[in-house]
Amino acid sequence: MLGKLKAKFIAINMGLVLTVLLVMFGLVYGITSRDLREESVQMLRSVAAEPMRMWRPGDRNDRIQLPYFVLQFGPDGSLAAVSGHFDLTDQAMLSELLEAARADGQEMGDLPTYGFRYCFGRSVWGECVVFADISSERATLTNLVRTCLAIGTVALAAFFLISLFLARWAVRPVERAWEQQRQFVADASHELKTPLAVILTDAELLGSPAATEEQKARYAGDILTMANRMRGLVGSLLDLTRVENGAVEKTMERLDFSALIEEALLPFEPLYFERGLTLESELTPGIRVNGSPPHLRQTLEILLDNGLKYADAPGTVTVRLGKQGRRCVLAVSTPGAALSKEELSDIFKRFYRADKARAMDDSYGLGLAIAREIVTEHRGRIWAESAEGRNTFLVELPTAG
Repeated sequence: MLGKLKAKFIAINMGLVLTVLLVMFGLVYGITSRDLREESVQMLRSVAAEPMRMWRPGDRNDRIQLPYFVLQFGPDGSLAAVSGHFDLTDQAMLSELLEAARADGQEMGDLPTYGFRYCFGRSVWGECVVFADISSERATLTNLVRTCLAIGTVALAAFFLISLFLARWAVRPVERAWEQQRQFVADASHELKTPLAVILTDAELLGSPAATEEQKARYAGDILTMANRMRGLVGSLLDLTRVENGAVEKTMERLDFSALIEEALLPFEPLYFERGLTLESELTPGIRVNGSPPHLRQTLEILLDNGLKYADAPGTVTVRLGKQGRRCVLAVSTPGAALSKEELSDIFKRFYRADKARAMDDSYGLGLAIAREIVTEHRGRIWAESAEGRNTFLVELPTAG
């Protein structure tokens, strides 16, 4: 699919370039051809007005640009005189040219077979016809066509290479999104496969006549547990989809970020206490940001929930909020096993878990991915650091003054 998209992009781009080149070259050819013809026509009319004058290049206000000759007729229509810049001894050729011009039936026209342009005129000396050699004009246009073809070929080759590069560059986000979609479908299917298998198996065993009441209760409990797990996973997926579809922008307002964090910490204190952890905070008061209150609160809750699940107990989890210039930084630091450089980057990917042993707890590997999308929508950034036995998650946001 991506290959066809690249090919289509290149084809459209090359089609547009070819159209532009054809229009440009057509205009250049048309204008040049018109100018050359107009100069030739003016010359022919000037000569036809004074056929007996010997026009020479270099005369003042000279319009003579092409070699020519004149056939002058007497009152009886017979050929009376010839003059011009050609050898006019071949009477048969002169008669043939005259017949061809008269057969054309126009006052002025071209004789491509002979390479001449003619113009009939009438002066005080009688009727005349002027013939001008247009071979140089035709050669000029031929050379122009060759030059345009050469320039066009080089330009098309250059634009093809540029289009090839641009196609790769333009399709790269689509390719990345396509790959993420494929990975997302694979990961979501994997996450749903186990609960569904448990539910189907327990449902079959629950309907077995040989199952005791105790076993039926256990099977029903397993089904309820897996169903709740699937509901939680679907809820997390819906949250992620809402954030990606712009739900954050719809609830943006100027808010006290310090107060929001302080309020969000309260429900977690007893939860941390039950796990043997201490929750401490160091918040600079009065920090304001432009953001969505529910989504910023959700981001902090994701980080706190992550600390509640993965922090080593006993220990202390610290939440700090400070201001750095026109931006503020929120840091949630938890004690635990150090994360590698790869894990510090991969931990924000969908369905990624640094601790594979916790795959069947309430963690779906989507929390930090949701947090990253929320922070990105707030024109901020989120990252993780690991040092001295502590893992720290940091969120940087622009302040509102």
